Amino acid sequence: MMHTVHSRSACLALLGSVLLLAGCERPPVDTVQRGYRGTGMEQVYNPRIVAAQIPANAMPADTPMVPAGGPPASTVFKNVKVVGDLGVGEFTRLMVSMTAWVAPDQGCSYCHKAGEDFSADTLYTKVVARRMLEMTRHINTDWKTHVADTGVTCYTCHRGQNVPANVWFAPPADTHAAGMVGNRAGQNAPAPSVAYASLPNDPFGAYLDQPNEIRVVGTTALPTGNRQSTKQTEFTYGLMMHMSQSLGVNCTYCHNTRSFASWDASTPQRATAWYGIRMVRDLNLQYLDPLAGVFPANRLGPTGDVPKANCATCHQGAFKPMYGASLLKTHPELAGVRAAVVPGDAASAPAAVSSNSAVLLFAVGSPALAADAAKGLEPLVAALKADPAAKVTVSGYHSASGDLAQNQELAKQRAFAVRDALKAAGIAEDRVVLQKPQSAEANLAGEDPKARRVELAVK
Repeated sequence: MMHTVHSRSACLALLGSVLLLAGCERPPVDTVQRGYRGTGMEQVYNPRIVAAQIPANAMPADTPMVPAGGPPASTVFKNVKVVGDLGVGEFTRLMVSMTAWVAPDQGCSYCHKAGEDFSADTLYTKVVARRMLEMTRHINTDWKTHVADTGVTCYTCHRGQNVPANVWFAPPADTHAAGMVGNRAGQNAPAPSVAYASLPNDPFGAYLDQPNEIRVVGTTALPTGNRQSTKQTEFTYGLMMHMSQSLGVNCTYCHNTRSFASWDASTPQRATAWYGIRMVRDLNLQYLDPLAGVFPANRLGPTGDVPKANCATCHQGAFKPMYGASLLKTHPELAGVRAAVVPGDAASAPAAVSSNSAVLLFAVGSPALAADAAKGLEPLVAALKADPAAKVTVSGYHSASGDLAQNQELAKQRAFAVRDALKAAGIAEDRVVLQKPQSAEANLAGEDPKARRVELAVK
């Protein structure tokens, strides 16, 4: 009898040990010191996990680059609203690459309905793809504080899938909210979003779709200065768990263990992550949430919202998406760095007056004037120098959609860039008349293909 009891006890002990070790990773595990000795600033890597991620982060095959130039795509194809500044060859190559990145199985029919002209907007996927192109250019142009010159392309998130593998929706209402224990706020319901911790399992709505304060450490003792609650702290830790898992790193990738709150003691990656949070929030609020009326019901979440981005959408377990490799080098058009100069009203104006007006097209969200733009202004500059009494009006246009104040400021900065280019060419500043920012006419999509322009006219 005693022997049986001992056997049962041994079995239970063995089972308990197995369950205890189930949450541990099998050695060997590598560590890399990233900070001062004695602070515990080490990154822990499992070489088996890293090896499994390498194929998923391999660079895809791509079509060869084509020479820039030629007629703009917007003058050859119909209904080109985003990348019409590209030459026909560049435009066609980008469409082929996007098909391979997003819909390799469906091909062109994923966005274009069979039997219809490619200019038709019948399928919602084409409308979404157009907006995503704008978003990609916006990221590469306006969020270099996070993506630097590496940038992103459609492949960064999609990896050959119609829908990126890592998106999120707002969770359904908590059915236990009215119970005796009240609203659990997603706690004690382990989910992959927070690495299966007991923390609130939806930190995304609060921080990646709303501008709530994330840093909750107070500088004074309670209750005199810190008005943050324990629940807010737990939501913050939920977001941190998500970021750690999404990048495949531990806390010391950004923080110094001596003082997690101290920015002075933190690594440079913390600042990059700070911008990353705000970038994702910007993308969700400005580009993804507004598409709720475009997506069909079967593509929406349980509360009717669209699929949105978080850190895992791009990183997918790697500290840098694609381990730092960049498709942007072979697709610079997605950086929105191109700007073109075309004669004003070229379709109807005779060649004799083409030197008296011009239209400069700018990249999405960018006030930067391309280096070749100044050369394109040479005929207009020559006309001004030939007539010392002449002046030139500079009118910046902006989109009819989006934040009015931001659009007007962007149009003004573009006009300033043109004025500076004229001054650099020898035209006195008092001969350049700046007009107030003007709104471009909106089309059905709420965007004028030529909204990002500055018009010049010699008078």
